Amino acid sequence: MASTASGDGQRDRAAEQWGQPGAAGETHQVADGTRPRLTTQQGVVVGDDQNTLRAGERGPALLEDFHFREKIFHFDHERIPERVVHARGFGAHGYFENYEPLAPITRADVFSEAGLRTPAFVRFSTVAGSQGSADLARDVRGFAVKFYTREGNWDLVGNNMPVFFIQDPIKFPDMVHAAKQEPDRGFPQAQTAHDNFWDFASLTPESTHMLMWIMSDRAIPRSFRFMEGFGVHTFRLVTVDDRSTYVKFHWKPKQGLQSVLWNEAVKINGADPDFHRRDLWDAIQQGAYPEWELCLQLFDDDFADRFDFDVLDPTKIIPEEIVPARPVGRLVLDRVVDNFFAETEQVAFCTQNVVPGIDFTNDPLLQGRNFSYLDTQLKRLGSPNFTFLPVNAPRCPIAHFQQDGHMAVAAPAGRANYEPNSWGPAEGGPREDPVAGFRSYAAVEAGPKRRLRPESFADHYSQARQFYLSQTDIERRHIAEAFTFELSKVKHPQIRSRMVARLRGVDDDLASSVAEGLGLREMPPPAPAAVAVRTDLPESPALSILRHGPGSFAGRKLGVLVTAGADAGVLAALRAAATAEQANVEVIAPAVGGVDASDHSLVIADQQVDGAPSVLYDAVAVIAAPGGARALATNPAARDFLADAYAHCKFIGYTSGAAPLFAAAGLELDGDAVAHDDGIVSLDSVPATGFVTRCRQLRFWDRQRVTVV
Repeated sequence: MASTASGDGQRDRAAEQWGQPGAAGETHQVADGTRPRLTTQQGVVVGDDQNTLRAGERGPALLEDFHFREKIFHFDHERIPERVVHARGFGAHGYFENYEPLAPITRADVFSEAGLRTPAFVRFSTVAGSQGSADLARDVRGFAVKFYTREGNWDLVGNNMPVFFIQDPIKFPDMVHAAKQEPDRGFPQAQTAHDNFWDFASLTPESTHMLMWIMSDRAIPRSFRFMEGFGVHTFRLVTVDDRSTYVKFHWKPKQGLQSVLWNEAVKINGADPDFHRRDLWDAIQQGAYPEWELCLQLFDDDFADRFDFDVLDPTKIIPEEIVPARPVGRLVLDRVVDNFFAETEQVAFCTQNVVPGIDFTNDPLLQGRNFSYLDTQLKRLGSPNFTFLPVNAPRCPIAHFQQDGHMAVAAPAGRANYEPNSWGPAEGGPREDPVAGFRSYAAVEAGPKRRLRPESFADHYSQARQFYLSQTDIERRHIAEAFTFELSKVKHPQIRSRMVARLRGVDDDLASSVAEGLGLREMPPPAPAAVAVRTDLPESPALSILRHGPGSFAGRKLGVLVTAGADAGVLAALRAAATAEQANVEVIAPAVGGVDASDHSLVIADQQVDGAPSVLYDAVAVIAAPGGARALATNPAARDFLADAYAHCKFIGYTSGAAPLFAAAGLELDGDAVAHDDGIVSLDSVPATGFVTRCRQLRFWDRQRVTVV
């Protein structure tokens, strides 16, 4: 057998491949010294990173090869346990800017000065899926904010929905187990459309309100940038003289609200499973920094006593029409992470991380989260010293007597590691500060020690009904379709029937629509309710997405499909109009190399047609010459581009040369295949600015009344 190549020879070939010096004994350092030398984690410069240490040219590897041992050891431990929930996340850095001092309601430093900017890190996430799941699953979205205040870290760990499935934390493992993939088969992934979840939901009436939210368009947002965030629970704000005000936290996106259709979400997941991640990354990199206003719903004990529902019940809201949400500051995300693992994966949020001026209430789910989160971070990050990780480290001075443990990276100096001690300031270490330090609000508590659910938590249907009736007709239709789709995946008929019985407590029209969609032979009787359903609650327009859409097309994306001979003037005008609107334009062509336009200029494509379906765009246009359109008409991806845009109620611009493609997609411009509507705009007769102005509406919803999606 021929001898293997020598180590020096392998190094020479590696050097040749990577353009680095390759003489025996040299390191992989460029000749001019601009590249750092490779070292071990201990700082020892590595002489050979191509070969393990062996006894003889073809002999066994040697145990003393510390570089290989360290390298493979670290590789074997690259993956930390993913979060049980919120595993798929994406984070960004930014700041919170306070509008005005809030000393009359809280001593919290973050709200102490007008214009004060507090560094922040935000992690968005889905809940049910694993790290490798797709972004557009129908799911709750996590909206967790870490404020690096001058008095310590404050974590506002919320969701894009203001209520939750359960009232008591003892049911959290059951709820998550039911929503996750079924344990005997390991699927479905990132979906609740299976028997286990709906069995649990149909047997848990307190989940009814949350079910309305996750079956609404709130569960399939167009982007992290276009969704609200909520603190979910009722917290307290506390002043320097210990006066308390109840508060619910809301994040309102300045970009407006927007979601996608379910059929669209399914196709986005196939075309770009990283759709939400890419959208946030691109927006920040382009300088279109997403913004939210932090709004506070503030109320006192008198209101809490008078309100129709218990303010400590996490399955309930306080409508904004009753207690307005007061804007107090803005959150701006202006920097992407340098390293996804070090920051987005290792960031540790804990609901118990509050600062002086912010305190808890007796919301039972919040109390349970306060207990649980610290355990979770220890399990994931492997050490009680996870606060030393840069993304978790406070930006203010820290001093304590905690010591040692895995990965202790900051050892306190001096002899004192306990308190009280009699040593002087130099050796004795820190002391508590009763004035500036955190003080819990002195709430008076009394009552027997029992396992019970308060009677004030017993109304499970009234607010669910209020939410449903507060939606527009289109949004109600989407909710009914979502319930029908999810329950159609349930194999056991009794679960489907039981869930429809629950929906009768919300609205009979909704229940009938779902029953009809499922083909139930008979309508089940309404599920019994512990408390009579309130039918007098007024609609809350704040609960509708469509009533709070944007006033512009800013931050959205226009996809322009072009062919050879495309009208260069129309394309230039469309680009200019979109840019003026602060929207993005992507050009799609038959090949990514681009096309020659009508003025013989080369139009470089951003995407080619079979890799850029219209689901990736908020509106589309087709600028084509007749010959190019006829060629595209034979391409299934091009036909789907138009057919999907139409089915998803998007605004569509076109030039007359595109007619052959429209006809092939079943959308004849001059025939009778599809009635013309105001969402299909001729760019030959309507200026580009006029088309972009129409796109501000985002969808032409009238089309959905005649289109089944």
